[in-house]
Amino acid sequence: MAEIAFYQLRRTPLEKALPKLLEKVLESGRRAVVLTGSEERADALDAALWTYEQGSFLPHGTVRGGRPERQPILLSADDAVPNGAHIVVMVDGIAPSDLDRFERCLDMFDGTDPQALEAARARWRAHKDRGDTVTYWEQTEGGAWEQRA
Repeated sequence: MAEIAFYQLRRTPLEKALPKLLEKVLESGRRAVVLTGSEERADALDAALWTYEQGSFLPHGTVRGGRPERQPILLSADDAVPNGAHIVVMVDGIAPSDLDRFERCLDMFDGTDPQALEAARARWRAHKDRGDTVTYWEQTEGGAWEQRA
């Protein structure tokens, strides 16, 4: 069974919140794949990771950018994980075909969008029914993450 952590974005957009979580993944010595709904979305997040904070650096790349196996953080719309990621970050409601191959799965969704919220609730129920371990993290007023369930 998989360990799924739901991250409800309320205060900051994905492009600002994602880099902070990815920094923690790298600090733990792990690799990540960010699974997106399209290559265009992967490219947009790629650009955001280069510019999210002055003086910051997150080593990352996209599948189309070449040498995906060398990327500690890989942005992809493809289910393959050539970088050997330990962590999958799922955006756009997209999930890999085999969650069990990852140590941890992060499901990030826009908590201000009623459709995205309802879709996340449906994914939560499906994971609970499957027997996965699920947790829920909500953004505080300051933008930090606090576990709620």
